[in-house]
Amino acid sequence: MGANGSSQLEREISTTESGTLTNEHYYGLVNFGNTCYCNSVIQALFFCRPFREKMLNYRQTLKKSGTSKETLMTCLADLFHSIANQKRRVGTIAPKRFITKLKKENESFDNYVQQDAHEFFNYLLNSISEALITDKKAEREKSARHGTIKKGNVTVNMSPATAGISKDERERNGTEGSDSRPESTWIHEIFEGILTNETKCLSCDTKSCKDENFLDLSIDVEQNTSITHCLRVFSETETLCGDQVNDFTCLRLIENLGVQKYYCETCSSKQEAQKRMRIKKPPQLLALHLKRFKYVDSLNRHTKLSYRVVFPLELRLFNVSDDAEEADQIYDLVATVVHCGATPNRGHYITLVKSNSFWLVFDDDIVEKLDVSSMEEFSGMSTEATAQMTSNQSAPQKNSESAYILFYQARNYVAEDSNHSHRPKNSTHSV
Repeated sequence: MGANGSSQLEREISTTESGTLTNEHYYGLVNFGNTCYCNSVIQALFFCRPFREKMLNYRQTLKKSGTSKETLMTCLADLFHSIANQKRRVGTIAPKRFITKLKKENESFDNYVQQDAHEFFNYLLNSISEALITDKKAEREKSARHGTIKKGNVTVNMSPATAGISKDERERNGTEGSDSRPESTWIHEIFEGILTNETKCLSCDTKSCKDENFLDLSIDVEQNTSITHCLRVFSETETLCGDQVNDFTCLRLIENLGVQKYYCETCSSKQEAQKRMRIKKPPQLLALHLKRFKYVDSLNRHTKLSYRVVFPLELRLFNVSDDAEEADQIYDLVATVVHCGATPNRGHYITLVKSNSFWLVFDDDIVEKLDVSSMEEFSGMSTEATAQMTSNQSAPQKNSESAYILFYQARNYVAEDSNHSHRPKNSTHSV
């Protein structure tokens, strides 16, 4: 971003923020050839305040402990810290260390091929979660050796009954917690929700439920619809049918989806049943992935579904289970990763973020204010425009910007440490 562009944006922000106290920073990220997929997700996560505060607190804890091992998570924490501590509020940073570490850790990102932002998002969350679990295990091992445990920021002595006793002995005595349970981290605290798979036998009406956790929801898209509609379709009732049925709908389901009869424990036999997926526990930060890239057998390749799917700035979930926690939760849109282009292999990613009362668009190193009335332009293309694009691939791909990942934050969820100190230091423009 040029000096003139930065100064202009700073003036616009100052005008918009008149009367409010804020120390927010808006820094574009340099593109290292094909890293827009990475830049877009990083910007979205930076403006998800709970995630940012956790990363900054993590870095602060590491500095106090003297740990110097470099991981993808420490590189991201350093990048966030550098952005938050710049003297100027607007500018550009080169995330060189993060990109270098990413390519070193995962060779699938070490090329100049167009990458998928959603795949990177999943990889990043899993990588951070694994790093946190590794830290937890190291802390437990250290505590076992020294006879202390850490509770929050306080270290206390372990009880004489367990101090100095080996892990095997504690397990035999029943004083060691089970290691079979999956570890939970603050990634799960922020992003994790619970889906419940409800199946009802149509013979005896017995209903069974099976829960599964998720960090993001991938939903199918349809032309000229909305996010609310797509979520309703996600939770539509599906009929499980047998092989020998007269019902045409069931027969089509078997042919197209391969669905079979459901084995009912009560009936002790296979029966027709109804199945649906609903949200049992809404996450604090809901990440919605729109399945815009679809493999087409006749074309022998993936194609992009640039369907127009309107996304609201305020979302209420209606596909929740009867026993759902906080079923009336209201979500506010805080960031959107947008894919620009006609195909999965040729395109570009940008990010729309909300900061205070206004919206901005981050296009790699370019940062600009965005009028909220322009948000609908990133919903995708209408039926007519899609047909025109399909029939004339050489035509300019106008208005092909399509929301790809949406980040909705629960309205009652606040960052753990909103007063985290970000005292400006000497600017570092390559991290």
